[in-house]
Amino acid sequence: MTERPQHAPFPCRGTPDGSADQLATQLIRLVRLVSRVKSRITKVGPEGLESAAYAILFHLIDKGPQRASHLAEVLHSDISTISRQSSTLVDHGLVERQADPEDGRASLLAVTQEGLRIFEANRRARNEWLEQVLSAWTDADRIALNSLLSQLNNHIETCGPLADRTGKGECT
Repeated sequence: MTERPQHAPFPCRGTPDGSADQLATQLIRLVRLVSRVKSRITKVGPEGLESAAYAILFHLIDKGPQRASHLAEVLHSDISTISRQSSTLVDHGLVERQADPEDGRASLLAVTQEGLRIFEANRRARNEWLEQVLSAWTDADRIALNSLLSQLNNHIETCGPLADRTGKGECT
């Protein structure tokens, strides 16, 4: 009879130890849970609109009109994917194409009033859900979570693969 290999305990079980393995497991779990929640609460808006298209909407609201090529770069997506998603946003009246003032041959994507309305409705739904999730948390715990997530995101953006085009950015 062959013995079965022993596996390490599942990293998210047990007492948190600060290991990268536990953190990775919890981040994967978080991303999956948020994705599931997003698919259930991002219902405000036209039928057939991919949830990924909301990332385009958010970026345009946050940063202003952009070229599709720039969106592809900052959203780490294929230009063909951005083109398809932005065309759907245009078709639904959530985004419009505008002439690029710096290059008349190019166009910028800009959010419409309807796009802003849909975005804000989804934002309210998301925030109501998060308020329920965090209702028992103290203000200090909420502040600590926001601070640590901000710190983690800043380091992800500036350390390793996202730090520079070579993917070998120095962590500080």
